Amino acid sequence: MTFRQFLLKLHTRCNLACTYCYVYEAADQSWRTKARRMEHSTVRQVAARIADYRRPPGGGTGAERSDGPISVILHGGEPLLVGHRHLDGTLRILRDALDGTGEVAWGMQTNGVLLGQDPELLRVLRRYGVRVGVSLDGTAAGHDRYRKFADGRGSHGAVARALRILGDGADRELFSGVLCTIDLDADPVETYEALLEFSPPRMDLLLPHGTWDVPPPGLAARRVPPGRPPGSQDGPWDGAQDSPGATPYADWLCAVFDRWYGAPRRETGIRLFEELIMLLLGGRASSEMVGNGPLDLVVVETDGSLELADSLKVSYDGAAATPLDVFRDPFTVAEAHPAFRSPELSPVCASCPLVAVCGGGLYAHRYSHGPGDPFAHPTVYCADMAALIGHIRRRLEHDLAGLKERRPAGSVAR
Repeated sequence: MTFRQFLLKLHTRCNLACTYCYVYEAADQSWRTKARRMEHSTVRQVAARIADYRRPPGGGTGAERSDGPISVILHGGEPLLVGHRHLDGTLRILRDALDGTGEVAWGMQTNGVLLGQDPELLRVLRRYGVRVGVSLDGTAAGHDRYRKFADGRGSHGAVARALRILGDGADRELFSGVLCTIDLDADPVETYEALLEFSPPRMDLLLPHGTWDVPPPGLAARRVPPGRPPGSQDGPWDGAQDSPGATPYADWLCAVFDRWYGAPRRETGIRLFEELIMLLLGGRASSEMVGNGPLDLVVVETDGSLELADSLKVSYDGAAATPLDVFRDPFTVAEAHPAFRSPELSPVCASCPLVAVCGGGLYAHRYSHGPGDPFAHPTVYCADMAALIGHIRRRLEHDLAGLKERRPAGSVAR
């Protein structure tokens, strides 16, 4: 493994109380014991560790290192709770330490609320070229159903104000896109078009985190991992006890795909769809949601401890933890640690004809408590992923066949 994404938890608390939050509402409650914010002394140690990791053995410059660019992602909780002065100091430390070590992409994921309240925050982000992704769950009604302040007020108005600021003028180049968690109770096309109103360069449509032990909304009876791939010839899929073949998340996503794919012009990018198209056409994925690419993310908590992806917190308490921290361990030690190994596929996934595209699904979504490796199962979204992949494949095959028919006789493909 080679780390290419360094996710830094700047603050462990949040100014929203989203009911589906995997950090505060799921099985893992380790946030309660973490430092509230990453102090500058910890930032300096993180920055030094990343700089050392980026330097090639025997010295030289980062430009000589063959591992390519990295991303440093500021995260939380809500990272903007550190305030503009602490944020400025954090970014200055990181930039100074990583200068000359190769290409670095700076990013942040935020709920956006504070961007509309403190203009100094956006000035700091602009100064360091930090691209900003904002969480927004579609329409005002859909967003406010789950993304609330602690007093019960919806947050859509505050987020929309921030998005209008971020999407206009000189700050437009900082806007990386929106992140939306799928809600089966929300109309899929209305959700997509509500997100489009802010002209995001890209959308992330996320499946709600869930496992076979604690299934996602709408899949309450899906508790038994399948014993064979979906659609296998020896019988119907046997995992979804709530009516075999029911794929509500695929149905939702297929409706959005058809609206997005069928638009007369490119309106935005949707990461999940683009990744699946790339894989279906024989390419490689860059997301942990699909495909079989290596894991390249390491999380640095506020106290300097190193963890796996946050999504694992939905499975069991301590699932994302490792015994490593930046004060004791360089990233070269972390990348070789068993905790960061690429997950193995279950026998069911290994025998599935869709495995090169699906990749077994998000690691956290494979969890089922029991003997053996609790993650050695297909994703709880197995049936939905199979239906979605099949839908996209059929659209691609239809369009590719049409292109062949329109090719002039005797022409040669290049």
